[in-house]
Amino acid sequence: MDDATPFAAVGPASIAETKDLAWEITKLKAAATITVNVELVAAFQAASSPHSIRALASDLEAFDLWCRRAGRATLPATPETVADYLDARAEKGSKPASLARYKASIAKIHQLLELKDPTQAELVKLRLRAIRREKGTAQAQARPLRFKGAVRDVERESPRGLNVRALLETCGDDLPGLRDRALLSTAYDTGLRASELVVIAVEDILEALDPEARLLAIPRSKTDQEGQGATAFLSPRSARAIAAWTEAAEMSSGPLFRRVQVRRYKARKAVPGRRIDSISGRETWDLRKTLARPAVPARVEYDVGEAALHPGSIGPIWRAIIRRAFDRGALPDLTADDLARLLKGVSAHSTRVGLNQDMFASGEDLAGIMDALRWKSPRMPLAYNRNLAAEQGAAGRLIAKIG
Repeated sequence: MDDATPFAAVGPASIAETKDLAWEITKLKAAATITVNVELVAAFQAASSPHSIRALASDLEAFDLWCRRAGRATLPATPETVADYLDARAEKGSKPASLARYKASIAKIHQLLELKDPTQAELVKLRLRAIRREKGTAQAQARPLRFKGAVRDVERESPRGLNVRALLETCGDDLPGLRDRALLSTAYDTGLRASELVVIAVEDILEALDPEARLLAIPRSKTDQEGQGATAFLSPRSARAIAAWTEAAEMSSGPLFRRVQVRRYKARKAVPGRRIDSISGRETWDLRKTLARPAVPARVEYDVGEAALHPGSIGPIWRAIIRRAFDRGALPDLTADDLARLLKGVSAHSTRVGLNQDMFASGEDLAGIMDALRWKSPRMPLAYNRNLAAEQGAAGRLIAKIG
């Protein structure tokens, strides 16, 4: 196949070369014959993470569907089409941050197809600016899962409210509980994102100078797409939890955090057999109705999968752990209404936000926090600590003193 292939002619051969992205391009509604530079698309896909490719494909599919319904051409898109699409998504509730991503995806596909980028038109910029002015640009922050909850002094104060310590203590000693304890403890210690957490392999756990602690090798992360690598510290608490989980699950290699399938069997009472007399006068058994069956106790069986957890499962696991802790009375200062309100904000990112805030509350500076959580920009750590900064800033300290 030539490097420059007509849009309508891209078939199975180019799909094999560029995996799924070329196929997604072929499905877009085009106003004219467009050539696909297969080598360019393949190079882009090789240089991008699978998550980025999936996000781009999803955004393009949504844009194409809207264009078809509106009778517009997806490719090449006009500035008016892009501006109207962003307005339509905003009316449906999309936040400015999401709109910026949609705009970037539309720009990227035009760049890959060597078409004029419609998102650079002044119309698109002004319409997006108007949306931001109307809706604001603040993003909803994930509910933090801090180790001791909402405390000022993370070292001396007792845990309260929603706190990681209580959640860890209520994880059971069965296989799902052991996995959840290791998963939550590791997530808090490292501040890893969900996509980074699920790719941890058993082989990534390394020895540390402290014989009771461990180190975690992070080959790649969201901000390290080129794989320079990083290392995170795992506390003795996490090291013990990981050792208990891997031993119980009989794992020595491969993905560390995997799905656990649970099968529950009810107890069954014993059924005694009954003898009846046959016509011949001999004792015999009525095999259809009276065979004896022994009692069977209730039991639970577990199967540990081979594949890693999906990133989308992390948030639901956190919420399940929290509900279980509440049901067991481990979060005594929360009401049912408190629980319902808090659960709405809990996501896979909650442990990362919680660790960030705990480091800030313990007096760590911005540079240290950025290094520990592998941030390239101070924007997000500052945003996560905005509320704590207000309490612990000059005005907050003064007002606390004078009442």
